[in-house]
Amino acid sequence: MTEDDIDEAAKLPPDARIESLDKRLDRAQRREAEEAKKNRVDPNMRVTQLVIGYLIGGPLGGGLLGLGLDNLFGTKPWLTLVMLFLGFGVGVRSILRIAKTSLGQPPGDGM
Repeated sequence: MTEDDIDEAAKLPPDARIESLDKRLDRAQRREAEEAKKNRVDPNMRVTQLVIGYLIGGPLGGGLLGLGLDNLFGTKPWLTLVMLFLGFGVGVRSILRIAKTSLGQPPGDGM
């Protein structure tokens, strides 16, 4: 294209279909932005869900594992209690790890 062709193309009236497409695209982008604002996850809620999951999952998993081992070895209730406390300890350790990373310290430091 020569410079004369570029000047002539700039003088042409804009196509109504392109303008309509631009308007629809702008509306769609605004709707997407509003949806993204509504669906944003609160980071505090995420941490809360992790803490609750570790506090319930650790002892529950340990207790079930201990119960299975007790049935296998016939040592009721000792392995259930030991594994229950170990599960609780693992849950607390995981919560401390989450607390460290949420305070800005890199994971794996210290523990």
